[in-house]
Amino acid sequence: MFFLIIILTMLLSMYASWKVSSNYRKYSQVQASSGMNGAEIAQRILDLNNIRDVTIHAAPGQLVDHYDPSNRRLVLSEANYHGTSVAALGVSAHECGHAIQHQQLYAPLQWRMAAVGITTMAGTIIPIIGFAGMIFAPKLAVPVLAVAFGIVMLFQLVTLPVEFDATARAKKILLATGAILPGPEYDAMSKVLSAAALTYVAAFLSALAQFLHYAMIMLSQGRRDDER
Repeated sequence: MFFLIIILTMLLSMYASWKVSSNYRKYSQVQASSGMNGAEIAQRILDLNNIRDVTIHAAPGQLVDHYDPSNRRLVLSEANYHGTSVAALGVSAHECGHAIQHQQLYAPLQWRMAAVGITTMAGTIIPIIGFAGMIFAPKLAVPVLAVAFGIVMLFQLVTLPVEFDATARAKKILLATGAILPGPEYDAMSKVLSAAALTYVAAFLSALAQFLHYAMIMLSQGRRDDER
């Protein structure tokens, strides 16, 4: 059953990645009638929300877009920074949504920021313990892996409202500013952002499956020890 769940979550992750790439590639060819590029709409959104301390930067690579709250940087891939497609505007507005969350002290974003350090540590521990620990000290490795995957799972869980909220803000702002028109432009942009949201759902389900697997092993070990 565990391996079936893992396979299903892997397939979901692969589908989500394919869906993001496919929709992004398709709707990058659909130009927004406003003629604005990603950097321009990002700056406009920041200005409208009176955010003056966030800088906008272009970076090489595809879909490397992110908001860096520690350095107050909004990083857009070069294609989205310069692009005028509905996909470019959607992605840029989504990242601005995170900057707005940061300004407004949006609770799930604050939780995610606070959990970055311990989640990074858990992610480092998992491959080490998973490889060596399960061979040489399985009784110790199982609870450690359960805790580590639990931390990752909770981080992915908190990530869901952060990403969904940023997408909702992006859709609303793009319509309000006229950067995206209702109808085909809006529908195309929504498909890009909705596909991206699916990747976070897949990541959460994968981490949840791993956590439940090791938690169940730990509980079964405890029952066997009690029976002796």
